[in-house]
Amino acid sequence: MELALLIDFGSTYTKVTAVDVESAEVIATARGLTTVETSILEGLEQALEGIKPHFAGALPEFQHRLACSSAAGGLRMVAIGLVKELTAEAARQAALGAGARVLGVFAHQLTAAEMEQIDAGCPDIILLAGGTDGGNRDTILHNARMLAAARCGSTIIVAGNKSAAEEVRDILVQAGKDVRVTANVLPELNKLNVEPARETIRRTFLEKIVEAKGLRRAERYIQGVLMPTPAAVLNAAKLLATGTGEEPGWGQLVIVDIGGATTDVHSLAEGYPTRSGVTFKGLPEPFAKRTVEGDLGMRVSALSLLETVGARKLAAIAGRPEEEVISYVHAVHDNVELLPANENQWKIDTAMARVAADLAMERHAGTLETAWTPMGAMYIQHGKDLTRVPYLIGTGGVIVNHPNPREILQGALYRQEQPTILRPQTPRMMLDKDYILAAVGLLAEVKPTAALRLAKKYIVEI
Repeated sequence: MELALLIDFGSTYTKVTAVDVESAEVIATARGLTTVETSILEGLEQALEGIKPHFAGALPEFQHRLACSSAAGGLRMVAIGLVKELTAEAARQAALGAGARVLGVFAHQLTAAEMEQIDAGCPDIILLAGGTDGGNRDTILHNARMLAAARCGSTIIVAGNKSAAEEVRDILVQAGKDVRVTANVLPELNKLNVEPARETIRRTFLEKIVEAKGLRRAERYIQGVLMPTPAAVLNAAKLLATGTGEEPGWGQLVIVDIGGATTDVHSLAEGYPTRSGVTFKGLPEPFAKRTVEGDLGMRVSALSLLETVGARKLAAIAGRPEEEVISYVHAVHDNVELLPANENQWKIDTAMARVAADLAMERHAGTLETAWTPMGAMYIQHGKDLTRVPYLIGTGGVIVNHPNPREILQGALYRQEQPTILRPQTPRMMLDKDYILAAVGLLAEVKPTAALRLAKKYIVEI
């Protein structure tokens, strides 16, 4: 039997999944509390104890031992570019696609106040872009000089104007920074090239962040592959959408992942206009796009969600008194392990999740703008048109464990009262019922067809 042990070091729980690769079957799953403060091995060993009964009390030899991690806040990055809508946005997309949590995006020449903001966030990595190849050099050079004096962010990935890259590297190396130069994320206007930067971020994660998060201690359990958990989920999404040479995928899809700290949306779609008479404007969107909403979380970010939505609106959706909603939100923020204990708390939890799905999709999907010309009205699309995407997949603890996950996912759908927001209209609603997506993304690194079959088997229609 060919076995795989797939480990996800989460910010709250460490989850392990044992898989029979040949039959694409999950043999066992278990979890333990992640313990970054003491030893990350504690949570892992607790989870491993949980799967032992499925193997007659002793762990077998796993041919594949792969892991991902979002422990201790995951991979924290800052993205810097020349123009907010162009190189800064390209840098942001590269960072998000690599599984990072973007603490801030900065455009034009950095100021002293912005440098203080970067130092306060203390990112693991800074992604420095700016200028198309052969274009503006002044801004990226200015920003390199500012970053040379930064107290935090000792690892800097340079992905800007190739004409300035060597000079930028020299400035930063002389300041004692660890510098990685990769291809420009925007080599020409309206031409994205984010994959080299994504791969550089991932390699840097392997070399640097593993040590910083204490994951080095888990090396004896891990073989070869380690990536940020969101990158593993995006990996799974790509596989499920595009398939392999041996097995077809499902085609275009959207994943809504509601977590304790963030709500992530992954869209695997071209996003071209589906209506006649619509023209596209702005930076091209990548086929595999991820957005992260740090103010929309079920536990760690519960107070931010309450502030973003407003207590009155959340109470109206939940059908509960405002004071009760506020009290519950504070309780789950203060105790992230707290689960709904009665029907009224379920209503509030459901309302929180539905609102998180609603707002995260609103921010992720493209929009339509009406422009008036001498010939009459014309429509301009910004971002992706997701209206005809055939699959909407829900994942994350609140969805996976909810008695009616469809009720939550419906919050992400197209609405008549918001006709300019291009959300999915009539997709098939699917559920990652066994929380398998991160494990699928890991297994895809070594056994893509088996990973695809695993996803198809455990992601079910609701």
